[in-house]
Amino acid sequence: MREQVPVPVVQQGRRGRRALGVRVLWGGAEVAVTLGLVLLLFVVHQLWWTNRQARAAAERTVLALEEEWGEPSVEEGRGDSSSSSSSSPSASPQASVPERSSSSSPPSGASSSPGGGSSGEASVRTGDPAPRWDQAYAILRIPEIGVRVPVAEGVSKGGVLDQGYVGHYPRTAQPGQAGNFALAGHRNTHGEPFRYINRLRRGDELRVETRGAVYTYVVDKRLARTSARDGGVIRDVPRSEVREGYGYRAPGYFITLTTCTPEYTSKYRLVVWGTLRSMRPR
Repeated sequence: MREQVPVPVVQQGRRGRRALGVRVLWGGAEVAVTLGLVLLLFVVHQLWWTNRQARAAAERTVLALEEEWGEPSVEEGRGDSSSSSSSSPSASPQASVPERSSSSSPPSGASSSPGGGSSGEASVRTGDPAPRWDQAYAILRIPEIGVRVPVAEGVSKGGVLDQGYVGHYPRTAQPGQAGNFALAGHRNTHGEPFRYINRLRRGDELRVETRGAVYTYVVDKRLARTSARDGGVIRDVPRSEVREGYGYRAPGYFITLTTCTPEYTSKYRLVVWGTLRSMRPR
């Protein structure tokens, strides 16, 4: 009778659980790496690619506007050299900055209209058409921080701000008009034209060019932080409804720049105000 040899019993339960745990950990690591790469690509897209695209598109729009406006008419082409040189910004005499930015008197170069109005009609008299929605119709230049960007009607993200443009708040004044020419722009991503407006100081120039005229504003006041719902900052006489003492009390010719703050958030708004110093026809 043969002796029965016991069959060894392999206990695979613990090893199987260990192998399963290793596979789960490995799979989790792969998912984490994949998600990290996706997140990294998203950040690169938002912080680099959208800026590159928007800036390129905005620059093309600026060049197109400059080319369109820069084509001299037959009469202009026959003018003498003195008339052409006087049309450049450097040759145009500039009025001094008014002591009180809330003054309601017309700025230098904006004569009163026959109907009793002042530079509120300047843009109409110099041939600026009413802008269409999402249309780029002006150029904002801020030499102090190297900004040269198109201004479009409206503040929608898809049609205006995400294109790298600065948006004009509807129902606020147009360039050179009495009231408040109010603008919004991204501080981060999509061209971020207003990223460094916190660096602007009193007296820095803000130039707005249209088909018919060039308007020079100067920075006058700044509000470092206010609520995103503070609509008072873009009213005809801009004055914060949240931060007491910030803004103006009397009518005038204002420009307002608004953007999100702190950087990479949209919780609050940063506001820069300026007043119109001069206007000259193109």
